[in-house]
Amino acid sequence: MWKEFKAFIMQGNVVSLATAVIIGAAFGNIVTSFTNDLLMPPLGVLIGQVDFTNLVLTIQAEELNAAGEKVQEAVQIRYGAFIQTIFNFLIISGAIFLLMKAVNRFQREKEEAAPPPAGPTAEQLLGEIRDLLKNK
Repeated sequence: MWKEFKAFIMQGNVVSLATAVIIGAAFGNIVTSFTNDLLMPPLGVLIGQVDFTNLVLTIQAEELNAAGEKVQEAVQIRYGAFIQTIFNFLIISGAIFLLMKAVNRFQREKEEAAPPPAGPTAEQLLGEIRDLLKNK
């Protein structure tokens, strides 16, 4: 059973998938940093210092006792975090779209640069037709 498991793990598909997941997670961190650290601050300035992640709708305020300690947490709908997640998704989707567009263009150029497969010459085709007619 161990040998079968080891063979399964060492298959190219599993290793490629694991590599893709690791690279995808790293890419996700890059995109998150890009949006949070580079894109959102200027966007916040443009729309009035609004940070999407802090946008909340409070359903029930937090309860404090006489000493000022929290008795119950506030119940909030954090729609700003949702907006930020959608924004991150759009950036990731755009980046993947541009990457796939470049890959497709590269493959198209590679296919166009490759010479067409050599087919039979006109003399060879005429010889085959002649041979077929002789056999009839």
